[in-house]
Amino acid sequence: MNFIEEVMDSWKWLTVWTMILCALNMLVILRYALPLLKNNRWFDFIPSVGVIIAVISLINGDASILALLISSSTVILFLCTIRRVFKRASKPMSPKFRIFMVIVCVIGSLPSLFALYIAGEVRYNPVSDLSQKSYSKAFIAMNERLSAEYPFGDWKKIDWEAKRNKYEPLFLQAEINQDPNLYYKTLRDYLFSFRDGHIKIANEHLYDDNIAFKNEVGGGVGISTVRLDNGKVLVSLLLAGSPADKSGIKLGAEIISWDGKDVQKALDQTSWSENPSATEGDRIQNQGRFLARAPIGKEIQVEFRNRDDQAIMTAMLTAYDDQYETLKKTKVKLKKEDPPVEGEILRKEYGYVKIRYFLPGTTQSDPAQALEDKLKEFQEKQVKGIIIDLRDNPGGEDDLVAQMAGHFVNEKKIFEYVSYYNRNTGRFEINRAETRKVYPSRIYFPGKIAVLINHNTTSSGEGLPLFLKGMPNVKIVGFTSTNGSFGVVSAPIEMKMPGGYVVRFPDGRSLNRDKTIQGDSDEREKGGAAPDITVPMNEQTFTMKVIEGQDVELNYALASFND
Repeated sequence: MNFIEEVMDSWKWLTVWTMILCALNMLVILRYALPLLKNNRWFDFIPSVGVIIAVISLINGDASILALLISSSTVILFLCTIRRVFKRASKPMSPKFRIFMVIVCVIGSLPSLFALYIAGEVRYNPVSDLSQKSYSKAFIAMNERLSAEYPFGDWKKIDWEAKRNKYEPLFLQAEINQDPNLYYKTLRDYLFSFRDGHIKIANEHLYDDNIAFKNEVGGGVGISTVRLDNGKVLVSLLLAGSPADKSGIKLGAEIISWDGKDVQKALDQTSWSENPSATEGDRIQNQGRFLARAPIGKEIQVEFRNRDDQAIMTAMLTAYDDQYETLKKTKVKLKKEDPPVEGEILRKEYGYVKIRYFLPGTTQSDPAQALEDKLKEFQEKQVKGIIIDLRDNPGGEDDLVAQMAGHFVNEKKIFEYVSYYNRNTGRFEINRAETRKVYPSRIYFPGKIAVLINHNTTSSGEGLPLFLKGMPNVKIVGFTSTNGSFGVVSAPIEMKMPGGYVVRFPDGRSLNRDKTIQGDSDEREKGGAAPDITVPMNEQTFTMKVIEGQDVELNYALASFND
């Protein structure tokens, strides 16, 4: 019954043309399924009309998977009945031939039924081609579309008119001055103002001949920094032989001033990042990474104090082309050959499982089974608790997350509802066929659980901590919340902009059991799964993590089992 209800509910995601196609396909099937006493000649032309409508739908730009599946049913029905167009039936079909035609038509309708079942996820979401417009006109069109369709406009309390008033003059200035660099930077600034990690310029390629990026932050001096909770800024990465190293700066040194500015002011004015920062924690981390980036050849005066010296020293550093080494060393990049799921026993009494991403890997095709095998091993060895490490997990498939979550519940629970913008009604509506539920698995672990997270736990990677948070046997552990970008990207909002840029936005909302938006950051930069145990970033934990190389979050998780 649920399947029928979900299929019927999916009609709302069809365009007018695909609705007509579905209706005609059903009419043809009923024509051959029911023993009609009279053969109406006009009926023989319905499949042909369907093919014409399918072509019209395609010409109008609907090449979505949904439309193609429904059109394939139409073509199959047309081919099976084409002889009727040229030769009228002289007598009723024999019972055997009718049964054969019913079977053929039912088979032909399967693509349409499947399309209806997944309609919300593969619905028609047209690409806006604004590439031939001027900078300012393209921006106005983009802002107008997003004001209706961006899933988190209300959630983030976006003032669309204010955005237009702020950015339109800048786009107009770039247009008048024919300044593609100003246009690109303004476009990027506009996109980043949404504070949504799913928003991106799809063909940006920052590290590959991006002129603006290279000109402004292509140079490094050999360090990266981290801001402590008390505001101090310490060197967290030092490249041997770099200008910073040669000037006497040591790992852990405190930066007092940068480029003639108080370091706090310099940090606040640091705006570059590879991706939009959705939360305050993510923004602070990226500002620390980009603080010491500058144009190649720029001389930077820095005041610093090393850990083993109370004296404040001054150095003049010259930024050199380091091929973005400090940025690459401070941004985790997963390898395809790394298995999605790995685990081990820690201290002979605690289970540890690392989930790198929620997708099949080249060396591990079934991550869900790998997790089940590990949990079974942990149970056999009677571990006192389990640590699930989701740090730097970029996401993957929500269905896989929901499946894995089944090991930690003993009753059915809602994982998420999903809602999309309905182009027919002009409002966001829940896609019932995409409601995800967590069902208890064969292997159930009822003991203590600690989940490790950080600001790079993103998208579907945030799903498990969001789901487990609040359970009495679960503690979320981390320096910061997760990334705060849990929006759904099924048929993303896509726009072709002047300059050849293609911008993409999430198209759906993830809703909790109360049907409220979950995971995505709000207007205060608050979002994601917040830690139950917040690890402080202070001098002690910095020393343990950066200087001594300890896994501080893991230590806090192990300690939580004794609380």
